[in-house]
Amino acid sequence: MQSKTRTIGRDGPSFIEVARRAQIVECAIETIAAVGYAQASLNQIAERAGISKSVISYHFAGKDELIQQVLADVSQAGAALMWPRVQAETTSAGMLRAYIQSHLDFMRSHPKHVAAVAEILIYHRTQIILDEDTTPLEERLRQGQRDGEFRAFSPRLMAWTIRAALDEVARQYVANPSLDLDEIARELTATFTLATSTPSCGQDIDG
Repeated sequence: MQSKTRTIGRDGPSFIEVARRAQIVECAIETIAAVGYAQASLNQIAERAGISKSVISYHFAGKDELIQQVLADVSQAGAALMWPRVQAETTSAGMLRAYIQSHLDFMRSHPKHVAAVAEILIYHRTQIILDEDTTPLEERLRQGQRDGEFRAFSPRLMAWTIRAALDEVARQYVANPSLDLDEIARELTATFTLATSTPSCGQDIDG
């Protein structure tokens, strides 16, 4: 095994190294989604990637480091899809709808990623989902309160509740991919619109 302390060079990893790491991560996602976390050995991941296990060992110190990169990459992919849509909204109510809908759209477009994360979380209770934490959502909820769109509530607790609901949908979707995500999006949007809105803003829940 080559040393992890090797010098890559002043300019950082080469294009080939970056591409190889990305390939290994993607094959790890596919393997975990297909056979489960416990059965997804480095040998199996290497076989799926068409490389030797030593190549994985060159880029990652072990399975734990590879799994951390899987979680980071899924988080980044989720954020790249979701946050531009959330931030494009000009109202807090629109932000909340976009936040919920974009999470479900990610589940639909990246089922293997969602399945892999769900498998990993069975064995590692690390806090991870399709974005890094709930702080950006908390801030948007607070802004909605400052603007008078949202009623008084704990932004942190509300953010946790929204995330918990979306996490449970992800787990259920992995178990049953025939779930109607459009219907779920409508129901979650209605539920959290009613939960956050002031009485004067709580009428339009299907916008």
